Amino acid sequence: MPDVLHAVAQHVEALPHWHVLLLAGWFAYVVLLGGWIVLQKRPPVATLSWLLGLAALPVVGFVVYYVFGPQRIHRQRLRRARNRVALPAGDEHARTGDRPELARLAQATTGLPASTAHEVRLLVDGAATYAALLEAIAQARHHVHLEYYIYSPDRTGTAIRDALVARARAGVAVRLLLDAVGSSACPRRFFDPLVAAGGELAWFHPMRFGRFWQRPWVNLRSHRKIAVIDGAVAFTGGINITDEENEGLRPDAYRDLHLRLTGDIVRSLQLVFVEDWAYATGERGFLSSVAAAMPPPAPGPVAVQALTSGPDSSWEAIHRLNVAAIHAAHRRVWLVTPYFVPSEAALLALTSAALAGLDVRLLVPRRTDSRFVTLAARSWFDELHAAGIKVYEYGQLMLHTKALLVDDSLALVGSANFDLRSFSLNFEVSMLFDDPEVADALARLIEGEFGHAPRVRDDRARPLWTARLPEALARLLAPLL
Repeated sequence: MPDVLHAVAQHVEALPHWHVLLLAGWFAYVVLLGGWIVLQKRPPVATLSWLLGLAALPVVGFVVYYVFGPQRIHRQRLRRARNRVALPAGDEHARTGDRPELARLAQATTGLPASTAHEVRLLVDGAATYAALLEAIAQARHHVHLEYYIYSPDRTGTAIRDALVARARAGVAVRLLLDAVGSSACPRRFFDPLVAAGGELAWFHPMRFGRFWQRPWVNLRSHRKIAVIDGAVAFTGGINITDEENEGLRPDAYRDLHLRLTGDIVRSLQLVFVEDWAYATGERGFLSSVAAAMPPPAPGPVAVQALTSGPDSSWEAIHRLNVAAIHAAHRRVWLVTPYFVPSEAALLALTSAALAGLDVRLLVPRRTDSRFVTLAARSWFDELHAAGIKVYEYGQLMLHTKALLVDDSLALVGSANFDLRSFSLNFEVSMLFDDPEVADALARLIEGEFGHAPRVRDDRARPLWTARLPEALARLLAPLL
């Protein structure tokens, strides 16, 4: 290889006016790619960072941008519209709770109308979640739809797979959609029994490194966790299918939160799954049978709305609703997230609420599964303290819960972290509740977590080399975390 590079260099130097040619080539490269990046109308800081990187490192910078740079997924809008004609999202006139402006914002940014639920059950940790999911799968009579970011071929994954195999053999339509990166540790042969039984398996955004004419989808992942059984019961939240989140098998399992839902809101989650499945597979023939199996509309007592976001939309619905909900607060804002890498708008909303005298609290894990994320999150603690925000670090286990509680009625629970990746890169789904009972249940849960989370002191020791400098450097990488 060094000999080849040396020969190329000699050949270039033999060209007349090679300096001018090289400079002209570099200039054309910067102008063409720079124009492409500028026309995407990204935030100025990000745009300038990419431009400087491409100019300073012509080859390496281009490769990094090509693989990891920001992308938009332009789903086929006509196909999406057809999906929604075949399977409407719900009643556009459903009641919206006490914050109708948030419901209107959610519908405008997601296309999903406000809805209601008959029953909302908060499932704490994996053992309770998997038990409820296995029970629902065993009762399936028409279809089982599952979409997960991480599916591991361990004891938990095997139990879920075997339950799906049993229902597929009984004639139930089983569709399993997995993220190709998040579930990369799970070999396809692990699902051979499911496919042999008649179940269907699909992968969301498989890598495309062999197709040089298409940019790879390295960053654009489906972080959603959705299960819909017979259109009557749905599960969503933060828990994946893995022993790492099953405290019945591992004492060091993640601390997490999931939801079991019944009522009209199931229709919204069904539509989210259907759109993702149709996008990943190109199939639409199953829509009529799924629509026919959906229970008739029956409004429930709990006002709830499904929020979706991802790189197929520039509205960043979950980001907007987090910020809007915080701005709408009158008494308290309690935020629980494993990864805290806020946008400027989100940070402004939190600090403004605290400066206005509201009870603003942030609960994060003392240690995450990423050292960089832990350091980056701590880089904001000084600003939070200065505004009067109380910061707590959960120390027992890896805290994986993603929840926002505002006042006594607003609660947001789902798959999205309070970070830039979840706000703009990942495909996410969260539930926005406007209901005092759900909010009270979430408040009691979070209060219990505070008991295992010492408050971070603003006078804590922060040595330059082991704290302040690493935190500042990690913050520079925040958009990539």
